[in-house]
This record gives sequence, structure tokens and C-alpha cells, in this order.
Amino acid sequence: MKDNFYTYILQLQNQITSKLEEVDGIAKFREDVWERPEGGGGRTRVIENGQVIEKGGVNISAVHGKLPEAMQKMFNVGEADFFACGLSLVIHPKSPMVPTVHANWRYFEMYDDDGKIINSWFGGGQDLTPYYLFEEDAIHFHQTCKIACDKHNSEFYPKFKKQCDAYFWNTHRNEARGIGGLFFDYCKESTEMTMENWFNFVTEVGNSFLQAYVPIVDKRKEFPYTYENRTWQEIRRGRYVEFNLVHDKGTLFGLKTNGRIESILMSLPPHVQWVYDHHPESGSEEEKLIKVLENPINWIED
Repeated sequence: MKDNFYTYILQLQNQITSKLEEVDGIAKFREDVWERPEGGGGRTRVIENGQVIEKGGVNISAVHGKLPEAMQKMFNVGEADFFACGLSLVIHPKSPMVPTVHANWRYFEMYDDDGKIINSWFGGGQDLTPYYLFEEDAIHFHQTCKIACDKHNSEFYPKFKKQCDAYFWNTHRNEARGIGGLFFDYCKESTEMTMENWFNFVTEVGNSFLQAYVPIVDKRKEFPYTYENRTWQEIRRGRYVEFNLVHDKGTLFGLKTNGRIESILMSLPPHVQWVYDHHPESGSEEEKLIKVLENPINWIED
């Protein structure tokens, strides 16, 4: 299973980076292949200063070794060996009219002293963070997610959409990071779903990513915007940074397992503002977004 999934994310990284270079039209991804001293490594691809994408990364990794003590406590286990692989991406467009997007698809195994698998699971998802709310874009993103889910189980979309809203919640701000999408974790073998079933589901979602995001970028990338729009984007990016550094489990896992710091923190945008006690004007488009982030809504019928 781990070999099959690693082969899949290698191919998916190529597919996604090629398409995003085409969408940008100018910038190209820089690639760094790295090794982790404790075992494993990865392939980081970062794009910067494009005409559409200001900064983005599409990274894969496959790491293994002894489970660090901090992760033992997180998983409530003793000493164990582990293997983890996945693809993680974040794209920060230049225009405030184009949303930031994040996605991750991963697989994890733990082993006993004899090297036998004692636990394994899939996780992942994809979510959208707009700076200006275009409801048709939100509907398109969620509809694409739902179509991918419904091919496997009609209960997946409402369940994983709800989990996404709960996970990407900035508790210290009492608001969502964005307008959600899908989030699933600890997807293990059961009477209803084999690991092969989960593999097929996770790869279905991964394959849906470009269809979920690229049409939105193509529709909004030529929209005019002002200096004030850009300032708002940078203020909202600050909330994105806060979530990633305070709450995100993926960032924590990378830091606790001696992951490559440049790859872990590539998710942070290049230009950010923190403005003291900032509130958007009443009745503005900025306030419209905030109200949605304070109370996540259902964008499509379940």
C-alpha cells in the first residue's frame, strides 16, 4: 500500500505542478530533493513571483524511523517505528480576487518490533481561503468535492465537510480560516471500507483537485483590484499564518519529526500584515466575507 500511494503522489505532483505552471504562464517551480537524517526524504517544489501565483509549494515526502516521543503522546502509543508519506500544497495567488488553496493527501503506518504493521490510515483533504467572496466559486469548489465523495459513499461529503469546518477553525479568533472543503483523518480498515477502498477514495479526491481550483483561478485572475483590496488580502493572510503556526497538525508533525523546515514553512505567504484591532467597514465586501467565516454555511445540498 505504501509503495502504491507513494507512486501515486509522485505522479500527482508532476500533474499539479505542470498545470499550475501553465496557469501562471511565466513562473516555473524550483525543485529541491532532500534527505532526512533519521530516514526518508522528499521532493519540494516551490514557485514564486509569477504573474498569477505569488508563492506556492507542491511538496511530497516519505519519512520513516522511530516515532518521536511527542508523536507517541499524540497517538497514545509507546515506542514504535513509523512510515509516513504524503503530498501537501499551498498556493497563494497574487490577486486578492483569487483564493488561496490548500490540499494534503497522506498515508501512515506504524510497526511492532518484528516490523509488522500494527496500525495504518489515510488522511487528507482540500480547502479554499478566499479574500473576497464569490458565491459561485464556493459552490463550484464544494460541488467538485461532493462529486468525488459521492462516487464512494454519499455520506462522505457532509461528514468530511463538517470535519473541515471544525478543523480549519481559528479558535483564538472565533472564525474559520476559509470556506472549507473536505478534511478526513484516521481512515482505517473497517467492515465497510478496506484499505484498498480508502486508497481509491483518497486518490479520487486528489485527482479532483485541479478541477476544483483551476477554473476559479482562470475566472478571477484578470479581475482588477486596488491597493485597498491588496491590503485586505495581506491582513487576512495574517490569519492564515496564525492558523498554520498555532493549530495545524501537519506543521506540528513536520516540526516534531525533524522535517525539512523550508518545506514545512513554504505554506506561509510572502507578504502579510497585522493591523491592530482591524475591522472592515459595515456593509462592505470585506465584512460580507467575515460574516461567512464566523458562521460556516452549506454551499450545496447534501
